[in-house]
Amino acid sequence: MISQPRVSRRRFLQGSLLAGAGICGLPPWARAIEATDLPAGGAPLALGTPHFGSRMQAFVWRNWSLVPLDRMAATVGAPPEALRDLGGMLGLGDPPVIDPEIPRRSFITVIRRNWHLLPYEQLLALLGWSADRMAFTLREDDFLYIKLGSLKPRCEPLRWTPPTAREEARAAEIARIVREEFGAASLGGNDPLFSFVRRLSTPPAERLSPVRFKALQDAPPRYCYSYFALYGDALLDPDLDPYPDGYLARLAAEGVNGVWLQCLLANLSPFPWDASVSARYEERRKGLRSLIDRAARQGVKLYLYLNEPRARTLDFFTSRPELKGVREGDHAALCTSAPEVRQYLRDAIESLCRAVPGIGGFFTISASENLTNCWSHHRGQDCPRCRERGPAKVITDLHGALQEGIQAAGGGPRLTAWDWGWADAWSTSVIEALPDGVSLQSVSEWDVPIERGGIASNVGEYSLSAIGPGPRAKRHWAAARKRGLPILAKIQAGNTWELASVPFIPAVAQAWQHGRNLRAEKVDGLMLGWTLGGHPSPNLEAAIAGLEGDDLETVARRRHGDALAATVAAAWQGYGRAFREFPYHAGCVYNAPWQMGPANPLSASPTGYAGTMVGLPYDDLDRWRAVYPWEVWCEQLEKVAEGFQATTARLRAALGDRAVSRGLQDELRFAEACAIHWRSAATQARWVQLRNQHQADSPRARELLRSEIAHARRLHALQSEDCRIGFEASNHYFYVPLDLVEKVINCRWLLDPMKARPAP
Repeated sequence: MISQPRVSRRRFLQGSLLAGAGICGLPPWARAIEATDLPAGGAPLALGTPHFGSRMQAFVWRNWSLVPLDRMAATVGAPPEALRDLGGMLGLGDPPVIDPEIPRRSFITVIRRNWHLLPYEQLLALLGWSADRMAFTLREDDFLYIKLGSLKPRCEPLRWTPPTAREEARAAEIARIVREEFGAASLGGNDPLFSFVRRLSTPPAERLSPVRFKALQDAPPRYCYSYFALYGDALLDPDLDPYPDGYLARLAAEGVNGVWLQCLLANLSPFPWDASVSARYEERRKGLRSLIDRAARQGVKLYLYLNEPRARTLDFFTSRPELKGVREGDHAALCTSAPEVRQYLRDAIESLCRAVPGIGGFFTISASENLTNCWSHHRGQDCPRCRERGPAKVITDLHGALQEGIQAAGGGPRLTAWDWGWADAWSTSVIEALPDGVSLQSVSEWDVPIERGGIASNVGEYSLSAIGPGPRAKRHWAAARKRGLPILAKIQAGNTWELASVPFIPAVAQAWQHGRNLRAEKVDGLMLGWTLGGHPSPNLEAAIAGLEGDDLETVARRRHGDALAATVAAAWQGYGRAFREFPYHAGCVYNAPWQMGPANPLSASPTGYAGTMVGLPYDDLDRWRAVYPWEVWCEQLEKVAEGFQATTARLRAALGDRAVSRGLQDELRFAEACAIHWRSAATQARWVQLRNQHQADSPRARELLRSEIAHARRLHALQSEDCRIGFEASNHYFYVPLDLVEKVINCRWLLDPMKARPAP
């Protein structure tokens, strides 16, 4: 889930090509489409890659480590040996053997890196996809089309032709630069992409003691999402398992006793108006039972996320006009003011709970994400029934139907209403009318006031630098307590969009303090993160420890032993102090370039492209900085980076020559990577500002480019030794090692006095 102004969140939803499908594979009722039907938005001219000698060179470079050579060759009509030779000319060496796991787990990375290189037809060929699958992925895979800017750049077809003499000369220059900057280093990295999946799926050496296992089972919910889950039909395809046994055991060792999975209700229970929608639901239930049983053996419960009832295409309502609610584009809501729709929800949940005992619970989003009830996108006034009933009645009736289904099946699973997206004007009314037994979950840090660099602002969510709870959560929890409803807090313990390119941000003291604050609020459960932040980490353990009353040094002692406990706890506090300088704003965390860090290329002239939501930052400095003056924004990022670097230096000095655990090595590596990402974002902003002022040839601008080269080289070394860096589940790899090598080539080209050469 991405919190963004509501209109932008729904731009693609209103003009989508497929009906409100779901998260479990292509729906059987999706109509076949062609590549020409895929969304293009304004279709502006694609950006060039002038630091390469040709677009073909860029194509080979960007797909070398991700796509098999024969697939690349077929896409552009080239003999495979011709692309192999071109790769050699560029200094790439022999083509790597592409593990079959890589294309399956990196399709978003492939789409993003070819977005400005290939038209849809060739992008489909490169992926081996149908247009239907692309449309579905753009719409349903965490709103990918919005992350790509809600437009497809206009690209001419790319066809193989032998390189010209000028192109060969540039390829030789690139190979020379690569040798000069990287020497004998492995350009593609030494830790194979996605090898962390195998490592995290391996059971830890130590199992939980019976006492800890029982305590884990009996504790209130502390649940998170998978670090590496793939989008797809995980309940049908065992190869897509988001929660291998070893990974569940590693989460349990951190004190996590719950995990969650997206759920499309029509994929798990019969859809009464069209049986084809629920094809193979019994098989999915079997897969769900298996996952629940496996998780239970680790002391972990499974929670299902409901965003229901999902919208349908307009033709669905031709013979069922009584079910039709608010319309968005070629969809309309299944109106929950219609008794038949509420009965469907009740029956579907009852049927699921009876068939799959052991579900830990359900949590809902009822005023955001996909179009569901008529008030889900705050447009209930467009439905004559829901306009009269109002949002509070509509949303509480929705939860009433779900709760009735749970109770009819004998109870057991907890139903949690997440207030995400509820308007302040009616949220209290919803809470006051929720059915008995329903829990209320709030984003803890929402509306926390902050001041960074003298600029006052409020936190929306996804903040580890600012610690909750904030006034919104406290207000909603107070209303729930008055009703006697249990309360849960949603936080981001591991990482946030403040930086999602590392498995966790080692500001462990921040996570611990947040848990400690929530202990004072007496919350009844903890959601530890949305789709990011699920890597086993000291952050998860610290947040839970704070909630349970343990001190921070106790956490450090459990992880690193008595001798290092005080030293490590002091470092965690140091990272926390530095992180509190972070220039947080919702606009910054979604649009700034720190997810890509030094992998974000620079352009000699303004691109004209707007930065996109955790997707493509381009050179959009105004979006990057949001409410902050650009220089204040840069200074704050540099403060955070310097604080992380200084803390790391102190910790290394205190460790001396002693051997340290792999876990502490990880913390040091990720702390350094964090500092590089944030400092690089500031460096890019300073360079863009000079370029916009026509000072790209100034000594200061050239110094900044050399700094970016250093950032890219060092991050390349870090990612080469740990392939977790650069990865996040809902975006796949923000960058791979070759992107960081490309950034060096990009900066060297900008440093060249001949950089004004025309783009190929």
